[in-house]
Amino acid sequence: MKVLVTGGAGFIGSHVADAYLACGHEVWVLDNLSSGKRQQVPDSAHFVEMDVRDAEGVRNLFREVRFDVVNHHAAQIDVRVSVADPAVDASINVLGLVHLTEAALEVGTRRFLFVSSGGVVYGEPDRIPTPEASPKAPRSPYGVTKLAGEYYLHYYRVVRGMDYVALRYGNVYGPRQDPHGEAGVVAIFSSRLLADEPLTIFGDGEQTRDYVYVGDVVSANMLLTEAELPDGGEMDHRAFNVGTGTGTSVNRLADELEAIAGRRPGRRHEGPRAGELRHSTLDVTRLRSLGWSPAFTLEEGLKRTYDFIATNNA
Repeated sequence: MKVLVTGGAGFIGSHVADAYLACGHEVWVLDNLSSGKRQQVPDSAHFVEMDVRDAEGVRNLFREVRFDVVNHHAAQIDVRVSVADPAVDASINVLGLVHLTEAALEVGTRRFLFVSSGGVVYGEPDRIPTPEASPKAPRSPYGVTKLAGEYYLHYYRVVRGMDYVALRYGNVYGPRQDPHGEAGVVAIFSSRLLADEPLTIFGDGEQTRDYVYVGDVVSANMLLTEAELPDGGEMDHRAFNVGTGTGTSVNRLADELEAIAGRRPGRRHEGPRAGELRHSTLDVTRLRSLGWSPAFTLEEGLKRTYDFIATNNA
């Protein structure tokens, strides 16, 4: 197949592009390199430096290649940026999506995979682990744009016949994660431990997240690229949580990484961050029903990530 991976120079997108190539598909990577890295684009992929907000450029690319599959990872992912500038957040996460979906419909793209977020669309959930049908209550413009993206795609499927799937990621970590971003606590802690610097923990450290290794996220993408999906009319029928079903506190995460690093430079506590969720863990029963399950334990994934950062920082 001809596959487009937007955001394919980034952390998760580059791993996904690698996997499509390993399956024998022809891959195009579209990225504006605002946060992605050119060296992370697989050598055998076609690279297109472009912003998803470039409607004409996107349309022309689709007309030229006629993609069978679109895997849309490009996004503005920093909650703080979304709060500071909701218009920029929406221009990338909403208008960029619309440009891609309109172009995909024109050329008859077979399936559109959209990266949503299990960590923000549910807000502070009443049920832990949280299933896909739970109420949606995002608490940031970023969360609103991810939920809006799912509503747009639901419209495109019901009214215009687009075949899509939404992947609601937990807290993804692994090799290539940026230690300078907001979402990369594993990479941030690993880098600080390597520098023998104390770890900064916001609040009491007992807030929990569903940390899922990037290799397991990639296998979910590969499965959902070709899986037969239900024809039901509700939006949640096309959404799949991608996590482990297990919550891990920030304090435990720090314990595990300190053990892997073999050093304990100390911890510094700061006040809780405004708007931060207390608990987020995903129910992954629906994805498991398709034959998927996490292949990496937290300890295995953390060690692989720490070793990668240690090697690449050397």
